[in-house]
Amino acid sequence: MKEITAIQPQLHPALDNPKLQLAIYTATGRLVDKRKGTVAEESLPDYQELRSQANALKRHAIDHLDYYLELFQRNVEANGGKVIWCRDGKEVVDFLLGLAKQRKSKVLVKSKSMTTEEIHLNEHLEEHGLEPVETDLGEYILQLAHEKPYHIVAPALHMTRYEVADIFEEKLKIEREEVPEKQTQIARGILREKFLEADIGVSGANFLVADSGAVVLVENEGNARLSTTAPKVHVAVAGIEKVIPRAQDLATFLKLLGRSGTGQPLTVYTSFLAGPRREGEIDGPEEFYVVLLDNGRTKVLRDADKRQALFCIRCGACLNICPVYRRIGGHNYPWVYSGPIGAILTPQFEGLDKNPWLPHASSLCGACGEVCPVKIEIPRMLLELRADIEAEKAAKGEDKLEKLGFQAWARLMSNPMLYRAASAAGSWVLQDAGDGGWASQLPFFLNAGPTKGWLSQRDLPLPAPKSFRQLWKDRLRQPPSSVPVRQQDATDEGHSA
Repeated sequence: MKEITAIQPQLHPALDNPKLQLAIYTATGRLVDKRKGTVAEESLPDYQELRSQANALKRHAIDHLDYYLELFQRNVEANGGKVIWCRDGKEVVDFLLGLAKQRKSKVLVKSKSMTTEEIHLNEHLEEHGLEPVETDLGEYILQLAHEKPYHIVAPALHMTRYEVADIFEEKLKIEREEVPEKQTQIARGILREKFLEADIGVSGANFLVADSGAVVLVENEGNARLSTTAPKVHVAVAGIEKVIPRAQDLATFLKLLGRSGTGQPLTVYTSFLAGPRREGEIDGPEEFYVVLLDNGRTKVLRDADKRQALFCIRCGACLNICPVYRRIGGHNYPWVYSGPIGAILTPQFEGLDKNPWLPHASSLCGACGEVCPVKIEIPRMLLELRADIEAEKAAKGEDKLEKLGFQAWARLMSNPMLYRAASAAGSWVLQDAGDGGWASQLPFFLNAGPTKGWLSQRDLPLPAPKSFRQLWKDRLRQPPSSVPVRQQDATDEGHSA
């Protein structure tokens, strides 16, 4: 198996790459603009009401998750399907390996699924000699390039058509082609053969409808319909939080999902899949399975306040609007979920100690909370996670140096004599620094430790020739007639007279 590219926070290569920055800003900016048009008052007058309804529905479903999951299972089985409960990714892989062995299948076609990305399904299947094939165009390109998705909705958002041409030329051994329409035709020709060859189709799920046992998929390319109907076996892998109470609730979510994700009133294809092919039907799978995956979700459920992270419907709107995501890109986030939603999901799934920097990767501008279609309070949750991280550090005694630093700062800022002395000393130290390359002239204590890291991304302004206190003293020493009067002062005096 070829390894997926290692994901480490490599901010400078992303920040210093003008082509990448342009690709991210262009794509996310286009999605933001399209969303604005479709949620505007004239397009969707009840948009805010729909958001409130969606929030209430998700809250109700998550608060009563056990009931609705059991109802969903009963209805799936009543429709002739089977439900498989999996605690983690290993159990999902084991189930699919057993199924492939029984069916003597080597090829599996997959529609886009963030849940299977979450458990690295493709890599594990390849280790056992199977060939999983991504059929979403963006996912297919990334699979060839051995990369993880860059974005929840547009997985290959960061790639230009020239980079896609390089990948196709190298991996598919074809003549170089840079025209996007022709690149799509190339992929389509290859994938059509895979649809015919595969005995097992794997999909994700946008929604699981409890009262009907239906799996709902939304897409724009049509590949999900082929993945779920052409093979003899369809396996839908879904997180347990995807369940909603009733089919009629879909009207609320479908109005919000397409608009928030791609700026479409409704996605091109919306599929309702409820069991295997019935007698008299000409297409559809012979076997239908729904894999319900926990993989840390019940751990998130324990916190009644933060469990609203599970409300997410994976629209990607918070990524598109986030100034941090738009600068550092999707591959600088440690897990498959990037952007603001990743910053609150990842620490809860993987533990606060694994990537404690993540909740701090936010300007707290609040834009993510304003665009979220299900009204997840992302900014507030980021602050709470930051507080939890600091509490853990305090419990472990890891914040002693930081505490000393803040105590010293508080002492300095609350003592006028110390403050004046420090200001004078700082001005004296820096007064000889010039405008060109002056950071190299800073004393060693400003070019070491956390201060050095802080200054590597910020400019330390040159001190003024005189402090405010000195200027004020000079003003007081001057006779009243020589002190300039502000225009406003003169105007005020005239009015009072």
